[in-house]
Amino acid sequence: MFEKYIPMTEATCYILLSITLKKKHGYLIMQHVKEMTDGKITIGNGTLYGILNRMVEDGLITAEMIDQKKIYTATPLGKEILLAEQHRLKMLLKNFNTLVAD
Repeated sequence: MFEKYIPMTEATCYILLSITLKKKHGYLIMQHVKEMTDGKITIGNGTLYGILNRMVEDGLITAEMIDQKKIYTATPLGKEILLAEQHRLKMLLKNFNTLVAD
């Protein structure tokens, strides 16, 4: 599964990051991503639900109906993959800082 998700697309990374600490429904995920990125990234419905459905199928997140809303949360596998992506990005930034002068 790691090969399928690493490296992550920006949208996938932000969606998974958004639901890692707190369960959310789709609209809240879109709002949280927009907030986290100061409005630079907005995720449309089609993109959001396509990614969410794929991550549910792959076991990275779960979906449950609560008060007539589908609520998403990250699974242990999802959190593990997110940490692997964080590690990859840290290494990229370290190499970038080492090789590129200010």
